[in-house]
Amino acid sequence: MLSKDLLKALNEQMNHEYFAAHAYMAMAAYCDKESYEGFANFYIEQAKEERYHGKKIYDYINDRGEHAVFDTLKAPKVEFSSILETFKDGLDQERDVTKRFYNLSELAHKDKDYATISFLNWFLDEQVEEESTFETHIDYLTRIGDDCNTLYLYEKELAARSFDEE
Repeated sequence: MLSKDLLKALNEQMNHEYFAAHAYMAMAAYCDKESYEGFANFYIEQAKEERYHGKKIYDYINDRGEHAVFDTLKAPKVEFSSILETFKDGLDQERDVTKRFYNLSELAHKDKDYATISFLNWFLDEQVEEESTFETHIDYLTRIGDDCNTLYLYEKELAARSFDEE
Protein backbone atom coordinates (compact mmCIF):
# COMPACT_ATOMS: atom_id res chain seq x y z
CA MET A 1 0.00 0.00 0.00
CA LEU A 2 1.29 3.44 -0.93
CA SER A 3 1.39 6.19 1.66
CA LYS A 4 -1.09 9.00 1.15
CA ASP A 5 1.68 11.47 0.28
CA LEU A 6 3.39 9.11 -2.16
CA LEU A 7 0.11 8.26 -3.87
CA LYS A 8 -0.70 11.97 -4.24
CA ALA A 9 2.76 12.65 -5.68
CA LEU A 10 2.54 9.73 -8.12
CA ASN A 11 -0.86 10.93 -9.32
CA GLU A 12 0.53 14.43 -9.77
CA GLN A 13 3.44 13.05 -11.77
CA MET A 14 1.15 10.92 -13.92
CA ASN A 15 -0.84 14.04 -14.75
CA HIS A 16 2.35 15.98 -15.39
CA GLU A 17 3.47 13.35 -17.91
CA TYR A 18 0.21 13.84 -19.80
CA PHE A 19 0.71 17.60 -19.62
CA ALA A 20 4.20 17.14 -21.10
CA ALA A 21 2.63 15.22 -23.98
CA HIS A 22 0.17 18.10 -24.40
CA ALA A 23 3.04 20.62 -24.45
CA TYR A 24 4.97 18.60 -27.03
CA MET A 25 1.90 18.46 -29.25
CA ALA A 26 1.70 22.26 -29.02
CA MET A 27 5.35 22.40 -30.15
CA ALA A 28 4.49 20.03 -33.01
CA ALA A 29 1.62 22.30 -34.03
CA TYR A 30 4.00 25.28 -34.13
CA CYS A 31 6.46 23.30 -36.26
CA ASP A 32 3.72 22.20 -38.65
CA LYS A 33 2.45 25.79 -38.93
CA GLU A 34 5.97 26.88 -39.88
CA SER A 35 6.27 23.98 -42.42
CA TYR A 36 8.84 22.07 -40.40
CA GLU A 37 7.24 18.64 -40.68
CA GLY A 38 10.37 16.77 -39.56
CA PHE A 39 10.57 18.74 -36.33
CA ALA A 40 6.81 18.32 -35.88
CA ASN A 41 7.33 14.56 -36.15
CA PHE A 42 10.01 14.71 -33.46
CA TYR A 43 7.55 16.35 -31.07
CA ILE A 44 4.66 14.05 -32.00
CA GLU A 45 6.87 11.07 -31.19
CA GLN A 46 8.05 12.79 -28.00
CA ALA A 47 4.38 13.23 -26.99
CA LYS A 48 3.81 9.49 -27.54
CA GLU A 49 6.73 8.78 -25.22
CA GLU A 50 5.34 11.07 -22.51
CA ARG A 51 1.92 9.38 -22.73
CA TYR A 52 3.73 6.05 -22.37
CA HIS A 53 5.40 7.37 -19.21
CA GLY A 54 2.03 8.52 -17.87
CA LYS A 55 0.55 5.09 -18.57
CA LYS A 56 3.45 3.40 -16.75
CA ILE A 57 2.67 5.43 -13.65
CA TYR A 58 -1.06 4.77 -14.09
CA ASP A 59 -0.39 1.02 -14.24
CA TYR A 60 1.89 1.14 -11.22
CA ILE A 61 -0.66 2.99 -9.11
CA ASN A 62 -3.32 0.44 -10.03
CA ASP A 63 -0.94 -2.50 -9.54
CA ARG A 64 -0.40 -1.26 -6.00
CA GLY A 65 -4.17 -1.41 -5.40
CA GLU A 66 -4.67 2.33 -5.50
CA HIS A 67 -6.69 4.69 -7.67
CA ALA A 68 -5.09 6.69 -10.49
CA VAL A 69 -6.76 10.11 -10.49
CA PHE A 70 -6.78 12.37 -13.53
CA ASP A 71 -6.84 16.12 -13.20
CA THR A 72 -7.37 19.05 -15.54
CA LEU A 73 -4.42 19.88 -17.77
CA LYS A 74 -3.41 23.51 -18.06
CA ALA A 75 -2.99 24.97 -21.53
CA PRO A 76 0.57 24.66 -22.81
CA LYS A 77 2.60 27.43 -24.42
CA VAL A 78 1.61 27.66 -28.09
CA GLU A 79 3.66 30.54 -29.50
CA PHE A 80 7.38 30.21 -30.19
CA SER A 81 9.88 32.44 -31.94
CA SER A 82 11.94 29.62 -33.45
CA ILE A 83 12.59 25.90 -33.61
CA LEU A 84 15.51 26.48 -31.22
CA GLU A 85 13.11 27.98 -28.68
CA THR A 86 10.97 24.84 -28.77
CA PHE A 87 14.00 22.72 -27.91
CA LYS A 88 15.08 25.08 -25.13
CA ASP A 89 11.56 24.91 -23.69
CA GLY A 90 11.63 21.12 -24.06
CA LEU A 91 14.90 20.96 -22.13
CA ASP A 92 13.45 23.13 -19.36
CA GLN A 93 10.45 20.82 -19.21
CA GLU A 94 12.64 17.72 -18.99
CA ARG A 95 14.77 19.28 -16.26
CA ASP A 96 11.59 19.99 -14.30
CA VAL A 97 10.50 16.36 -14.75
CA THR A 98 13.89 15.19 -13.47
CA LYS A 99 13.45 17.30 -10.32
CA ARG A 100 9.98 15.86 -9.86
CA PHE A 101 11.34 12.30 -10.03
CA TYR A 102 14.07 13.20 -7.55
CA ASN A 103 11.37 14.46 -5.17
CA LEU A 104 9.31 11.30 -5.71
CA SER A 105 12.39 9.18 -5.00
CA GLU A 106 13.10 11.09 -1.80
CA LEU A 107 9.52 10.52 -0.68
CA ALA A 108 9.73 6.80 -1.50
CA HIS A 109 13.01 6.55 0.45
CA LYS A 110 11.43 8.35 3.40
CA ASP A 111 8.57 5.82 3.32
CA LYS A 112 11.02 2.93 2.85
CA ASP A 113 8.84 1.87 -0.09
CA TYR A 114 11.40 -0.25 -1.90
CA ALA A 115 9.05 -1.32 -4.69
CA THR A 116 8.41 2.31 -5.59
CA ILE A 117 12.12 3.12 -5.34
CA SER A 118 12.80 0.35 -7.84
CA PHE A 119 9.99 1.57 -10.10
CA LEU A 120 11.25 5.16 -10.04
CA ASN A 121 14.81 4.17 -10.94
CA TRP A 122 13.66 3.44 -14.49
CA PHE A 123 12.41 7.02 -14.80
CA LEU A 124 15.60 8.48 -13.33
CA ASP A 125 17.64 6.62 -15.94
CA GLU A 126 15.21 7.75 -18.65
CA GLN A 127 15.58 11.39 -17.63
CA VAL A 128 19.34 11.29 -18.22
CA GLU A 129 18.58 10.29 -21.81
CA GLU A 130 15.79 12.87 -22.19
CA GLU A 131 17.92 15.80 -21.03
CA SER A 132 20.87 14.67 -23.13
CA THR A 133 18.70 14.41 -26.24
CA PHE A 134 17.44 17.98 -25.91
CA GLU A 135 20.91 19.32 -25.08
CA THR A 136 22.28 17.66 -28.23
CA HIS A 137 19.52 19.09 -30.43
CA ILE A 138 20.13 22.56 -28.97
CA ASP A 139 23.85 22.21 -29.70
CA TYR A 140 23.17 21.13 -33.29
CA LEU A 141 20.61 23.85 -33.96
CA THR A 142 22.93 26.49 -32.50
CA ARG A 143 25.75 25.30 -34.78
CA ILE A 144 23.47 25.17 -37.81
CA GLY A 145 22.28 28.73 -37.23
CA ASP A 146 20.82 30.18 -40.42
CA ASP A 147 22.22 27.49 -42.75
CA CYS A 148 18.97 26.47 -44.46
CA ASN A 149 20.51 23.53 -46.32
CA THR A 150 21.91 21.95 -43.16
CA LEU A 151 18.66 22.64 -41.29
CA TYR A 152 16.78 20.87 -44.08
CA LEU A 153 19.01 17.80 -43.78
CA TYR A 154 18.72 17.81 -40.00
CA GLU A 155 14.95 18.06 -40.23
CA LYS A 156 14.85 15.07 -42.60
CA GLU A 157 16.72 13.06 -39.97
CA LEU A 158 14.18 13.96 -37.28
CA ALA A 159 11.33 13.12 -39.63
CA ALA A 160 12.44 9.48 -39.42
CA ARG A 161 12.14 9.31 -35.61
CA SER A 162 9.58 6.91 -34.20
CA PHE A 163 8.85 5.96 -30.62
CA ASP A 164 8.66 2.28 -29.78
CA GLU A 165 7.53 1.19 -26.34
CA GLU A 166 10.21 -0.70 -24.52
